[in-house]
Amino acid sequence: MPVQPTPPTQVAHVLTEALPYIRRFHGRTIVVKYGGNAMVDEALKQSFARDVVLMKLVGFNPVVVHGGGPQIGRLLDRIGKKTEFVEGMRVTDAETMDVVEMVLGGLVNKEIVSLINRHGGRAVGLTGKDGGFIRARKLQVQRPGEAEREPEIIDIGHVGEVDAIDPALVDMLDSGDFIPVIAPIGVGDDGHAYNINADLVAGKLAETLEAEKLILMTNTPGILDDAGTLLTGLDAKRVEALIADGTIHGGMLPKVRCALDAVSGGVGAATIVDGRVEHAVLLELFTDSGVGTLIQGPRGE
Repeated sequence: MPVQPTPPTQVAHVLTEALPYIRRFHGRTIVVKYGGNAMVDEALKQSFARDVVLMKLVGFNPVVVHGGGPQIGRLLDRIGKKTEFVEGMRVTDAETMDVVEMVLGGLVNKEIVSLINRHGGRAVGLTGKDGGFIRARKLQVQRPGEAEREPEIIDIGHVGEVDAIDPALVDMLDSGDFIPVIAPIGVGDDGHAYNINADLVAGKLAETLEAEKLILMTNTPGILDDAGTLLTGLDAKRVEALIADGTIHGGMLPKVRCALDAVSGGVGAATIVDGRVEHAVLLELFTDSGVGTLIQGPRGE
């Protein structure tokens, strides 16, 4: 069946609903962590690119940080490199790090840049090694010891955490009407490259840039209660209570912690959005209902 056109009155309602949000976020920085199904499904990839371009055209300063774990895993499988995980993190020796840099800083990053540019944007791809703007330190992984034994320190190679971010390069691109697209690779004082969790990079970057909003795209609707109802409009106290009673658990915990750290560090608000929804970013930014779980910080209250 042919698609029925949207009634003009409904279009007008959508535009007027978006107006206060366009005014609110004009000139402000929005950091988006791009990942999950939105990076794989073709329709979702196209809608994400259009969302980012529109954000820039109406005066926002979007900054994209992307992941790429599945793409790294597929290439490692193709070259016969065995992957080992410790505490959910990929053990990254020097050879694996070469693959990580090639996939994140090359294949994935340039695909996103090209996609945004094809839709009328002016995207520029970066890794944290460019200009040394993401300084990293080696991540220390501890495994609790048995009985009274000391915790075991496990070396997982070139896996890092953010030590510091110099915002000058991103600020320069924003002011020049470019859209930064950032692969989560940092550089240590030893000159080595380190793979960093993309959520953590996005959160720390949002803090450093004093972003108005952090958007974390995932493959879930957001934080759900025991009845499956989406929870939103949460403050830090309410989130901590949901963690304590077990409502927030498993793979959602790191994302929520990242969001909490960002808002406590000065970001206006953080939202965990369902990246499986077309135009999820625009729906979150430009509508009253949004799509996902909003975590409000003291600055945004």
